[in-house]
Amino acid sequence: MESAPDTSLDDLDRRIINRLQKSFPLTDRPYQSVAAELDTTEQELLQRLQRLLDDGILTRFGPLFNAERLGGALSLCAMKIPPEKFDEVAAQVNEFDEVAHNYEREHALNMWFVLATETEHEKQQALRRIEQATGYPVYDMPKQREYYVGLYFEA
Repeated sequence: MESAPDTSLDDLDRRIINRLQKSFPLTDRPYQSVAAELDTTEQELLQRLQRLLDDGILTRFGPLFNAERLGGALSLCAMKIPPEKFDEVAAQVNEFDEVAHNYEREHALNMWFVLATETEHEKQQALRRIEQATGYPVYDMPKQREYYVGLYFEA
């Protein structure tokens, strides 16, 4: 029987997560710069980031862009999918390059995802293509106000 991954965070894990939420250095060796700040090595930092991703502690590590400021369009979308069809439809939705952060919720609208495109017109096209591919309506909920919620750990 395979054991579950260790999901505990030690002091360095917490400091890595806290530090990388604030900014990322624009240098030739950004991981080396961050590692030096955290009093560790670049290799250790990269190994820990990979472990945090592999163990599901982090679901994603990468830049977040403000799509609207760049001229793009962004929406939170939801769908009402029968439970027996959820995995099948999730796979179909996830095939779209414009889709990110697809997850299940315990709600009548049980599939939620973020849709990001270069233009409002492309967003509308993507919404229609998803509906055509899945056979289910997509509820488009564009952002009205932006909030930032940071998750910081005591180190």
